[in-house]
Order: sequence, then C-alpha cells, then structure tokens
Amino acid sequence: MILYNVTINIHESVHDQWMKWMQEKHINDMLATGKFSSARMVKVLVEEEMGGTTYSIQFTTDSKETLQRYYDEDAPKLRAESALLFGDKMLAFRTELELISEH
Repeated sequence: MILYNVTINIHESVHDQWMKWMQEKHINDMLATGKFSSARMVKVLVEEEMGGTTYSIQFTTDSKETLQRYYDEDAPKLRAESALLFGDKMLAFRTELELISEH
C-alpha cells in the first residue's frame, strides 16, 4: 500500500475558505479519480515560524503505478485549481510513503 501525503501550510486569511474547499470538494475530487481508496486529513501540531496552519492529507492507493497514473492523468488539473484559488497563500509539498506494517 502506498500513501500519497500532501502537507499544506495555509495562510490565516484564506484558512476557512480553504478548509471548506478541501473537505467539501478537493478530497472528494481526488477520491473520484478512482486512484485512491481512502483519505484522511490531520492537523500538524507544530507552530510554524512563517505562520499559518499546517495540515497533512494522506491518500491511500494500491501501488506506485496507480499513483503514477494519478500524476499523469489527474494531478495537473487538480493542482491548477488549488493554485488558482489560493495562490501564494498556500504552500504544499508532497511525499510518497510505503506502508510496511500496521500494529
């Protein structure tokens, strides 16, 4: 199992708008690609020097190949929407993780 982790710092001025968009639209759009089986959103409990609030959104997929298909087929459109809506008020970085075991 592969976890596609997107860590986002969002500026206070657009936080509420972003949270509504993330929970009501973007996560659903990601799941609607058919490439992810689940998603979870968590708040990072560290105060950032640059301000804002940081979240981690983790999408579960079955393989690196499926994740690559997401990158090729869906990512440009979905990333463009977030850039259009939030621009420099949102800083995101992405990490691919492989689940080794759960206890």
